[in-house]
Amino acid sequence: MKNSYSSLIFFMALGIFGIITTEMGMIGVLPQIAEKFHVTPAQAGYLVSAFALIVAVSGPFLTLLASGMNRKTILLASILMFALSNIVYAYTSSFEVMVAFRIIPAFFHPIFFSIALATAASLVSPEKIGRAITQVMAGVTVGFAFGVPITSFLSANLSLEAAFLFGAVVSLIAFVGILVLFPSMPVKERISFGRQLGVLRSPQLWLTILIVVLIFTAMSSVYSYFAEYLGEVTHMDGTWISLMLMIFGITMIAGNFLFGFWLNKSRTRTVILFPLAYAVTYLFVYYGGSYFWPMAVIVFVWGAVHAGGLIISQSLLMNDANEAPEFGNSLFVSFSNIGITAGTGIGGWFISRLGVQQLVWSGVLFCALAFLLILIKLFVFKSNVANAK
Repeated sequence: MKNSYSSLIFFMALGIFGIITTEMGMIGVLPQIAEKFHVTPAQAGYLVSAFALIVAVSGPFLTLLASGMNRKTILLASILMFALSNIVYAYTSSFEVMVAFRIIPAFFHPIFFSIALATAASLVSPEKIGRAITQVMAGVTVGFAFGVPITSFLSANLSLEAAFLFGAVVSLIAFVGILVLFPSMPVKERISFGRQLGVLRSPQLWLTILIVVLIFTAMSSVYSYFAEYLGEVTHMDGTWISLMLMIFGITMIAGNFLFGFWLNKSRTRTVILFPLAYAVTYLFVYYGGSYFWPMAVIVFVWGAVHAGGLIISQSLLMNDANEAPEFGNSLFVSFSNIGITAGTGIGGWFISRLGVQQLVWSGVLFCALAFLLILIKLFVFKSNVANAK
């Protein structure tokens, strides 16, 4: 391409950073939202749950409809919608309007992810696809590391308006970068709807989808209650918990590239070992959770391992849906959100029935189930798992 590969990757990653900041940053400002609009915390929570539900349900279908459109146009329209939505969040005085502008960009979330990942893969030779995808997905981990804490900090120390305008500025910068640097990217050979949907006839794809759901359920069942666990079990105060969240996100960045490297070296070995590594990490969280400094060290490892779930899940789905890469990416976005939703609910059940510290066993359970299905996939569909070692 005319423009440098690194610039194209950077602005797609920045767009994903803006999307993650918009999506997840809302979690840190829900108390201020409830106060501003005079709604209950449960009602404010609709801003999070409605977004996730729309992403999970609509992703594959909307990506399918957009698959024949110019990729640059899709990327621009999607990221512009996130910028405009953040501006609405900053200045609206109506809670109903805010809910509406959480729902609207949620439709564009899976489209941007799917097109960006497929575009990154198309920029490089086959043996470098994993690295390109890892670089774009870095926008997710950087969003967790900096976007979410910055949003929370701005809301607490300046205003809600400042917090949301930060998300708007990030998205607008990504918009300008894509507008100026990206060439027009019409789809030269459109894959028919039938061919794209045809990948769903593959039994190994459905097994992979179930593995992805289990992996995200294992991760989110505990991570969703990260602050509560550190507060009640480790007895950290709010300042320390905020620091731990930042450290978790920063080590996710390192883990993102580390697992990307391992996947390129041996995908089969990395996929098999990941759920075991996460289960072991959870055991350290459980047995070290009551000790302040050991737990602070464990968080470093936890964040790095957590990032592996994103990269490995996306890699598995892309391999099994390689005949329709954009549709495959949308399946990843959709079913990962289903796993997040399920994990949050299951983790809450463990807390209410067994207590906060026992929450960790929900993660261990689903790591074990994911490991079992990975072994089944390896031995039943060996050629697909072992592909591109």
